[in-house]
Amino acid sequence: MTASGPFEVKLASLTAPDALPGRMSIDKQFHGDLEATSKGEMLMAAAAVKGSAGYVAIERVEGTLHGRAGSFLLQHNATMARGAGELNIIVIPDSGTGELSGLSGKMMINIAPDGAHMYEFEYEL
Repeated sequence: MTASGPFEVKLASLTAPDALPGRMSIDKQFHGDLEATSKGEMLMAAAAVKGSAGYVAIERVEGTLHGRAGSFLLQHNATMARGAGELNIIVIPDSGTGELSGLSGKMMINIAPDGAHMYEFEYEL
């Protein structure tokens, strides 16, 4: 199955600006097929070469997915090499609760030129 829609994200630094790795809090609001909120933390580092960086993150998503209520955990792993990015976001196995028990899947994120964020979530229950 596929779920999609927009989301808003707020990131807040939890470390000094020059700390490596940097640590940030994640606060998201998903809309569309996934009506949910999420909280999480990210570790990130940028290289001396412009456009090269990486991050890892874990977030807990709670709400409804196509009307099914529960929560699940997402694991992020991303790298950028001189502006070319690779992003992998997966559901942590066996992390689904409630009506989302048994959930597995992968989420993709698209950011429009105007900064709007959209998700596409391919999943199985």
